[in-house]
Amino acid sequence: MEQEIKRLGDAELEIMQAVWRAEGPVSASEVRAALRGRRDWALATLMTVLKRLCDKGFLLCEKQGRNNLYRALIAEETYQQQEGRTVLEKLYGNSVTGLVASLYAGKSIDDADMAELKRFLEEWEGGT
Repeated sequence: MEQEIKRLGDAELEIMQAVWRAEGPVSASEVRAALRGRRDWALATLMTVLKRLCDKGFLLCEKQGRNNLYRALIAEETYQQQEGRTVLEKLYGNSVTGLVASLYAGKSIDDADMAELKRFLEEWEGGT
């Protein structure tokens, strides 16, 4: 049975995205630099959120000299897949058509996106 992954708040998600983009262990200072301009965190605040992400099982903190290095324990793709399922279930009753129709009607996707989706489906059908 799949383990349920906890949901991330917006700020936590931004931090995790910075860690995932780094593709390796990162220090709090490196995370802070990656977020500069979007969120200008005080280092103490960032450290608190990093600890919370460790407690939730998203990050592993490893001491290296005087620094803590943080490494993702949950892959970005794994989190995206779970969140995608959750949104699809909660908002669209598991209807992919409903999701795509809503995005199109709300102009979140355009004709080029629809053509790309059509190509994806055609390739997927050809591969099965």
